[in-house]
Amino acid sequence: MSVRLLVMDGGSTDGTPDIVRRLSNQGVPVRCEHNPKRLQSAAVNLAVRQWGQDADVLVRCDAHAEYPRGFVRLLIDTLDRTGADSVVVPMDSEGQSCFQKAVAWVSDTRVGSGGSAHRGGRRSGFVDHGHHAAFRMASYRRAGGYDETFTHNEDAELDCRQRAMGSRIYLDADIRLLYRPRDTVNRLWRQYFNYGRGRSRTVRRHPGSMRLRQLAVPLHIGLCLLCMALSVWLPWLILWPATYLAALAAASVQLAIRHRSACGLAGGLAAGVMHTAWALGFLGGLVSVREPRWSVPVHAGSELGAKTGS
Repeated sequence: MSVRLLVMDGGSTDGTPDIVRRLSNQGVPVRCEHNPKRLQSAAVNLAVRQWGQDADVLVRCDAHAEYPRGFVRLLIDTLDRTGADSVVVPMDSEGQSCFQKAVAWVSDTRVGSGGSAHRGGRRSGFVDHGHHAAFRMASYRRAGGYDETFTHNEDAELDCRQRAMGSRIYLDADIRLLYRPRDTVNRLWRQYFNYGRGRSRTVRRHPGSMRLRQLAVPLHIGLCLLCMALSVWLPWLILWPATYLAALAAASVQLAIRHRSACGLAGGLAAGVMHTAWALGFLGGLVSVREPRWSVPVHAGSELGAKTGS
């Protein structure tokens, strides 16, 4: 098996190009390429265009994560064993600072992720979406690659196109990576606001892709805001947001007990930030961003990474 390693750098300031150069000089088959668009979607497409002409499999590895030994081999074995066109994997979150630990712990619970299969899930099988790990290059090209107009949720949007074109996506729960979430409230808010905004585009481009657990979040936050506004005249309406806050507090206590750490008490705050930011991003995106419905193009995959709206 021949493996080609590419690091797509969008202008990092942590010495990444120097590290790659040093590894290359030591005989490691890796090279660093500049990603002028500074987006994950553009980085992967650029790698495919420049270096993937004769490749059979594309493996995507993101920053802020640790990967298991033999990651590439395990993914290829799963592709061959299942006949899938794409393999996705679960993320087990972990943190270093107190708040980051709280974010990690709550992210892998139903309170934080709504039971998403690739957030700490333990069951393998064919799914609609998951954390991207490997693609059959033919499937990736046929779907047109990532849409580079997406800064967030580009993975879920691509999965919608892959499935529409007959590709199958397999979640292998035995191949797990460690993910480090954002470590401040401001960074977490920005991340989830952008997640929600990206999902608003995906759901309009691909009607029917929205899941009930996702729809529940903006509906709930919208109802909380409405209840608080109307509670001036109908005080009993404050019970809805009060119950929500009580549930977050209970989740915090449960996390603190389970992990035997006071850091768990910040779990409710983290979950509240994730819910509210995602919902506001989603609702704001519905109002402010136009998005046409997508349909399978006549010449599918002819322009890798091109804008796919129709």
